Amino acid sequence: MLVVAALGGNALLKRGEPLTAEAQRANVTRAAEALAGVVRAGHRLVVTHGNGPQVGLLALQGASYKPDEAYPLDVLGAETEGMIGYMIEQALENALDHDRPVATLLTQVVVDRTDPAFGKPTKFVGPVYDRDEAEARARAAGWAIAADGAKWRRVVASPRPVDIPDLRVLNLLLDAGVIVICVGGGGIPVIRRDDGSLIGIEAVIDKDAASALLARQLGADALLLLTDVDAVYRDFGTEKAARIGDLTPAAADALGAPAGSMGPKLAAGGDFALTGGFTGIGRLEDALAILDGRAGTRITSAVSR
Repeated sequence: MLVVAALGGNALLKRGEPLTAEAQRANVTRAAEALAGVVRAGHRLVVTHGNGPQVGLLALQGASYKPDEAYPLDVLGAETEGMIGYMIEQALENALDHDRPVATLLTQVVVDRTDPAFGKPTKFVGPVYDRDEAEARARAAGWAIAADGAKWRRVVASPRPVDIPDLRVLNLLLDAGVIVICVGGGGIPVIRRDDGSLIGIEAVIDKDAASALLARQLGADALLLLTDVDAVYRDFGTEKAARIGDLTPAAADALGAPAGSMGPKLAAGGDFALTGGFTGIGRLEDALAILDGRAGTRITSAVSR
């Protein structure tokens, strides 16, 4: 099978951990072991990943410069895609004993410049703060902020991905037997100008939505949305919480999961399942078991069991 595996933020940084290279490298090493199991089982693999904490940190660093010297979010997205891709690439090569090629591709993803998301920022980036500190930073930097659990974070525009112009290069690499790491952080957000040329834009694309688009355009058999929760739950966080083994896209949408938790994964997973493949949602360490139907939650166009 051709598998697109999307690593959640926990693959790089667990909540509360310091945003250091050492912490990220340790988490990526554990992620690579799980992904290597998918490859050893005979599957072709494409890896995507999030970048919210990392792109937010770079933006904070940029704030120490003059306003006209700070880099925009599309450039910061490219920087984090290269940094995180390097870590995953090296860890995967080591986990597979360097017996097959692995490559990171900086990937542009087209969004609609008229997307209403530009007027309503929702994507969390950067570290968490107490409310008072978040509000002070927002006033100083002109941020939009929102509650993230008990803490507060910066939010930026998150337009819907509509096209991946680098798909030709991706297919060349896959045809050559390369394990590809791409669409990092949802990809580098770009828009098409009237003359057809591309230019970056201030945004961070949702990683799950971009991964679902990638899986559709590649004709993948499976999309794995890997996180730190073992499955999707009905009434999650309550005494009535019950694990869900299988869902249709309509049933996934009907769960009404909030945007700050499983909502984006269920929406992206349902969209991909409508194309004929299946989506698996669950823990990173269960990646192969999710593919085999032994763990996690599976979204298909028709529930089989």
